[in-house]
Amino acid sequence: MMQQPASLIELNGVTKRFGAVQALRGVDLVIPAGEALGLVGHNGAGKSTLMHILTGAVAPSEGHLSVTGLDLGSRYSIAAAQRLGIRCVFQELSLCPNLTIAENARIMHPSIRGPGWRRRAGRLIRAELDAIFPGHGMSTETLVADLSISRRQMVEIARAFSVSDAAPKLVILDEPTSSLDAATSEQLLAFTRRFVATGGSVILISHILGEILHTCDRIVVMRDGRVVAEDMATAFDRTRLVETMGGARALDDEEPPATRTHARGQTPLMVRARPKAQHGGIELQAHEGEIVGLAGFSGHGQTDLLMEVLEAGAHASARVSAMAGVALVAGDRQVDGVFPLWSIAENITIRSLARLRRSLLLSPASEAEMARDWQQRIGIRTPNLDNPILSLSGGNQQKALFARALGSDARILVMDDPMRGVDIGTKLDVYDLIRSEAASGRTFLWYTTELEELRNCDHVYVFRHGRIVAEIERADLTEQQLIHASFQEAA
Repeated sequence: MMQQPASLIELNGVTKRFGAVQALRGVDLVIPAGEALGLVGHNGAGKSTLMHILTGAVAPSEGHLSVTGLDLGSRYSIAAAQRLGIRCVFQELSLCPNLTIAENARIMHPSIRGPGWRRRAGRLIRAELDAIFPGHGMSTETLVADLSISRRQMVEIARAFSVSDAAPKLVILDEPTSSLDAATSEQLLAFTRRFVATGGSVILISHILGEILHTCDRIVVMRDGRVVAEDMATAFDRTRLVETMGGARALDDEEPPATRTHARGQTPLMVRARPKAQHGGIELQAHEGEIVGLAGFSGHGQTDLLMEVLEAGAHASARVSAMAGVALVAGDRQVDGVFPLWSIAENITIRSLARLRRSLLLSPASEAEMARDWQQRIGIRTPNLDNPILSLSGGNQQKALFARALGSDARILVMDDPMRGVDIGTKLDVYDLIRSEAASGRTFLWYTTELEELRNCDHVYVFRHGRIVAEIERADLTEQQLIHASFQEAA
């Protein structure tokens, strides 16, 4: 008879209240050693709160948590969790931007001290980066502030798995691939399976259901602060997962409806980006009512172009021109998106203040009405729009950024991998909303690392080394063609 793996962590009747909001409602969960556990649920289901309790960052209001059979009670803390080998890669990255990669590694490993500690910390984090992400190409002396969000994510992941005086026993990965391209995501998921095979445990939280189904041994579904389903991964498919989460439909292989009913180029040109003289490549054009996708491996110039288009909305350059106002939906919401000291309502309405004025003053009633309208349209989960924006889960913060851009008068929207941490139900609703807005004449430039999202685009440009190397019509878009183009060099 096969021996069951030893229990690493047990949660019994765990609840958590934040004022009037009850985030967790009696959660029971057992995490054995040597298992990849998938945790899914819509934004606001309680997943992140549960992970904060597991890592000692938040104490439960009621219930018990034991690690390796020991009920730690009030003695459990972040430091205790670290000593016990429990680590987390949160959706909102925790690296210090003013420190180098090596210095950030040292923060998690205080035993690295004395002369030459930077060199030893650099070797430690470089070895883990090499193991998880072969060919990453990063120097450990690089400031984190100078890294793209995808590379910051890679460093955060490598730091969590790194070993100095104590090896990790449980690594929590909260939306770890949300800013990684397909190839880098595959590297991480393959390493995750190798880690589990050696006896480590992983909790994988992802709204990309294929990752959960193909990587995890067991799946737990949460809804409204409760565990509503728990089974082996082989017992689930996409449809059952979405239905259990409380969604009405799932992403499938059906093509989304087309938005363009005319031949390309028959509507006015809205965005034009000529190739850089020293780089060569293909010119980008986006016409009124088009959804134009930007593809290719992460960090190859897609975000840079979107920022140039955003700037061109106010001041056109010789290379990039935008024929109307531009709004941004940022993927890196903490750096480029939310105003952390403001309320949810203020974050939604900031792009529309000019039309919310009554005479010379801002109308609080109009501001509140706009925020309520978009809360309902896009499903922002909060009891009060006057709460701080950081009171929302990461996915709900992202919804607020969509509301800000879509609620503005901008005719061009640039979206920088904007679905980070957004649940599958909201994704589908946002896809419908984008197609509806495009049909009414809005133009979208959409950088994404997900093929599912590119299928919503009328036309796709593939980037490599800062230039456009291929353009693909929607009808011709396949995963094989996209991968082939991503390795292509411009003529």
